[in-house]
Formats: sequence, C-alpha cells, structure tokens
Amino acid sequence: MQNLVLFTSKDRDTLLKLRKGESKFGELVQLIPNLTNIYDDIVNLDVDYVIFGISEDIGVYANYGQTGTYRAWEASIKFLLNIQNNAYTKPSRVLILGHLEYPEAREIVNQKPSKKNISKARTLVEAIDKDVTYLVSSIVKAGKIPIVIGGGHNNAYGNIKGLALATNDRVNVVNFDAHTDFRAEEGRHSGNGFSYTYAEGFLKNYFIFGLHENYTSDKLFKTLNKVKAIKYNTYEALEVRNELDYNTELERGLSHVSSKAFGIEIDCDAIENIPSSAASPSGFSVKQAREFVHYFAKHENAKYLHICEATPTKKTETKVGKLITYLITDFIRANGH
Repeated sequence: MQNLVLFTSKDRDTLLKLRKGESKFGELVQLIPNLTNIYDDIVNLDVDYVIFGISEDIGVYANYGQTGTYRAWEASIKFLLNIQNNAYTKPSRVLILGHLEYPEAREIVNQKPSKKNISKARTLVEAIDKDVTYLVSSIVKAGKIPIVIGGGHNNAYGNIKGLALATNDRVNVVNFDAHTDFRAEEGRHSGNGFSYTYAEGFLKNYFIFGLHENYTSDKLFKTLNKVKAIKYNTYEALEVRNELDYNTELERGLSHVSSKAFGIEIDCDAIENIPSSAASPSGFSVKQAREFVHYFAKHENAKYLHICEATPTKKTETKVGKLITYLITDFIRANGH
C-alpha cells in the first residue's frame, strides 16, 4: 500500500514522554516492523484493535468545506501514546498500524476551489476510498476491530464498504453528527459518504444522532422521512426543546442498527466548541459524546469506530488530541467488556 506510512518504534520513541515509576500506553502497544500483506501480518497477532489514521482533508475541500482535518492523526497519536498503562487502558490489545497520507492532495487543497480543482479533488477522494476500504476490510477479515482517526467524513464510505465486504453483507451505521452527509451523488466528497454507500448497497440501516435543524435542507429532511432504513433525531428536539430523552434515543438508535454488524461514526462537528471543519458554539458536550461511544461500543455487533472532521492547530492540538484519546479508550473499555 503505497499511501500507508507504517508507525515505527522510532516514531513511538520520539513521541513517548517517560516518567520514572510509571508505564505509558505507548510502551505496550504492538507495532508492525514491516508490511508484506495487511491481512497476513495481523491475522495471528494477539490484539483486538487496529488503530490507523487518515491524514487528509481533500474530501472536505471537495465539499467546499473548512480544511485542516489532515492534522487530527498527528495531534491524537502523541496524546494516546502518553496516557497511563493500567488495567483500564489495555494497550497490549492494541496495534498501531500507521496512517494514510496523500501528498498530491496537499497541493490541490492549497489552491482556490475552482471547478477544475474540485473535479480533481473528487477523483482523488475515490482513490482514498479504495485505500480505506481495503484497510478496513483486511482488518475485519483478520478478526480485529478498526479504530480510524482523522480526515473528513468522506472516509465513512471506505469504513462502511470495507466492513460490508469483510462480512459479505450490508451493514448498519450510527452517526453522531450535526449533518446527514447524505447529500447528492455528485462526485465523492465529505458530504455524501452515506448516500453513496446506501445507493451502492453496502449500507442498510442508518441512524443520525443530533442533526442540527438549521443546517439540514428541506429536501434532505424529505429524503430522510421517505427512506424507512434511515432514522434520526435532532439536537434541538433533544437538548433545546427537551421533546426527546437522550438515553431513550440511545436505545432507539441501538435498536435500529444492532441487528447486524454496525459502525460507530463520530463527527467532531457535533461536539460543542471543538475545532472542526464545521465547528459550532452549540452542540453536545464532551461527556455526552463519551457516553455515546461507551453505549454503542458495548454491543457485540459494534465493528469499528471512526472519529473525524477535527481540525486541530498548534494552539488547539491538546484539546483535540485529548478528546480523541478519551473517545478511543472509552470505545476499547466498553467493547472489550
């Protein structure tokens, strides 16, 4: 895989901050020294989770969005490695694989979004789709659970298709998000990963948790209400008008997706004041996001976690890196119960 950069022991040692009398998460995680074939390299490894990053924001750019999502992996990994190793964090059950990187995408993203550049970007998103699909399907076929960090929400496409190909069946998804990402199939970008996988027969049941009423078009609401396989709630119904109860809605979401293999998608846009491609001053709290991950990860059919759309800067990388690390460890703790 030419776009996969393996995470090496040298990378780990550069980022680790050791303290006397303490053992850090990064000291006990597993790594692959060199790659021959992903499935063969991991199938016999004694791990449950395979973490990899996607350092791209071309999918966001292709959707005329706020770029910067390519930095989330780098911000997260340095914090994850330096949490404590203890009975709660289980680092020996984790393989850190590395990250997908696309230098040619950086060149396009730094240009104005002209028609020509958007078209180029959407073609490149299709190439990224193939890589993510291949990685996720290989990891799932090898009996492990992928934890995917960073990039735009375009990468939901590869996660869903990869899981569907590995299980040889349509799969379900729950999406903690302010947006549907069920937009028109107009060329691949961060706003239509779910509509594409639904149209192509990889996605069956889809639950969107916490849609923002101000940012969902009338046309989209009509589509959602028409398609039986899609259920949703809105942030305003839950948190502003108190028409819906958070815990009852968690149960409703789980009953919609848990009958078969399902993925958990977390868009950082949904969390209040988190630097992301569509950051919002109004949204769920970090505590609610963590409870959400814990609740769905407990189910035996939860088959991957994807955390996307965060756009950390030097100033905000601690906030973002710690948030993503909390969500990763919440998933592992609940899933390996």
